[in-house]
Amino acid sequence: MNLAGSLDLLLYLLPSAALALLLWIGSGAHPFFFVFTAAGTLCHELAHFSVGLLTNAEPIGLSVIPKRIKKPRGGGPGKGHNWELGSVTFANLRWYNAAPSALAPLLVLVLPFAVAWWRTRHGLVFEPVDLALAFLLAPQFLSFWPSPVDWRLAARSWPWIPVLLLAGFAAVFRDELLQLVKG
Repeated sequence: MNLAGSLDLLLYLLPSAALALLLWIGSGAHPFFFVFTAAGTLCHELAHFSVGLLTNAEPIGLSVIPKRIKKPRGGGPGKGHNWELGSVTFANLRWYNAAPSALAPLLVLVLPFAVAWWRTRHGLVFEPVDLALAFLLAPQFLSFWPSPVDWRLAARSWPWIPVLLLAGFAAVFRDELLQLVKG
């Protein structure tokens, strides 16, 4: 993809990102706005569930019904004005599948970019259908980031961190490492 294509893609996603910001502000002000974030919550929880199935984490429960959390998670100070928009329960969360299952919502970000690529592959044109797509894609920008609970669960996979760092190092310095091995 060339620079113009990348710019078209980003320009196409701009209305969705702006709408996501408005939804985020609105959902913090009143629970009514959770209705508009339902598509993102569903994608977030389905990502956990799907990757949990693929990695043998054995998902046993899925909920996308918002519920009020009486005390903030982690025991911190607060008045209990927190909401849990959805959850997935696992029966077999282990060191090897905790990070993929917990961080699976990061894959949700692929959806807006795939739709943007599909709609801009022949140039940037914004039609009425794109307005509807902007409303469907906006919640995805709100739902792709793992929650604090997700990050804590992912920490169970700490042995993967050195492996991923080593793999990243090898990818970045691939040519130099090949030169070193060849002599």
